[in-house]
Amino acid sequence: MGYKIAVVGATGNVGREMLNILAEREFPVDEIVALASRRSMGTEVSFGDTTLKCKDLDQFDFTGWDIALFAIGSDATKQYAPIAAKAGCVVIDNSSLYRYDPDVPLVVPEVNAEAVDGYTKKNIIANPNCSTAQMVVALKPLHDRARIKRVVVSTYQSVSGSGKEAIDELWNQTKGLYVPGQEVAPSVYPKQIAFNVIPHIDVFMEDGSTKEEWKMVAETKKIMDPSIKLTATCVRVPVFVGHSESINIEFEDFLDEEEARDILRESPGILVIDKREPGGYITPVECVGEYATYISRIRQDSTIENGLNLWCVSDNLRKGAALNAVQIAEVLGNRCLKKG
Repeated sequence: MGYKIAVVGATGNVGREMLNILAEREFPVDEIVALASRRSMGTEVSFGDTTLKCKDLDQFDFTGWDIALFAIGSDATKQYAPIAAKAGCVVIDNSSLYRYDPDVPLVVPEVNAEAVDGYTKKNIIANPNCSTAQMVVALKPLHDRARIKRVVVSTYQSVSGSGKEAIDELWNQTKGLYVPGQEVAPSVYPKQIAFNVIPHIDVFMEDGSTKEEWKMVAETKKIMDPSIKLTATCVRVPVFVGHSESINIEFEDFLDEEEARDILRESPGILVIDKREPGGYITPVECVGEYATYISRIRQDSTIENGLNLWCVSDNLRKGAALNAVQIAEVLGNRCLKKG
């Protein structure tokens, strides 16, 4: 016995990755369907060696289906997720819609897998923001050892986090700067992204932070520990895939960098690449297509009593979105649904 799985938003970057990862990880699938908007009906997407034709989400009946992986925006999720959940299909949602709902678990399996058990309240589980997911994977084992008081994080986020149009904008702007007459004005972003960095992701809030920065604070507290203080600066950079983060951590107890390195090496979902030599660290280029959250540049922060710095890199379409959703489905199956 396997599962009947629906991938909602199957033509987008994250939806396609969900299909890839379900196949790669040999998730026990009895039947799978690719769903998209009516305009994408009939579009072909790959699932392992199989080609699926997208069906119309608007006409789909979720009755009898086990799990729906949602990779559509919050507005569409608001319309369709309750329909799927009411039909008895567990929704794993990649949008921000349900992340802060107290009746919906927000899950990163390496960090709080047991929270999946709370899905029964609404039949919905939320996937965190891409920048939060990789960070909490790195923070949790260190928090368990020395208790984190405060985190200061600066992110360097790739354009794939904004969708296919943003990837095209970076590509076309970069080409356009070299070809007179083919310059491309910003449309996805408020300023040129080619050869530039933009300290603005999502909308601005009253206190001067952006919604992306607020998400990192709120989600870390919900997933890990509400007592952790966190401040973030989120920056869009001209990289196609892969988010990077510079993380400064203040602990309650002293934690030596060598012990921290050993702890991280033994922790699930993490690969430590940390040689103090040219190239002895990970950059976004190397993380593309990989499952791991990579940690480099682990070192003591001598400006505070119990401080560490580290560099954290992961494929935002994988651990930051599709992989985490599939891992949630695996935990849900093993702990709760128990098929396959």
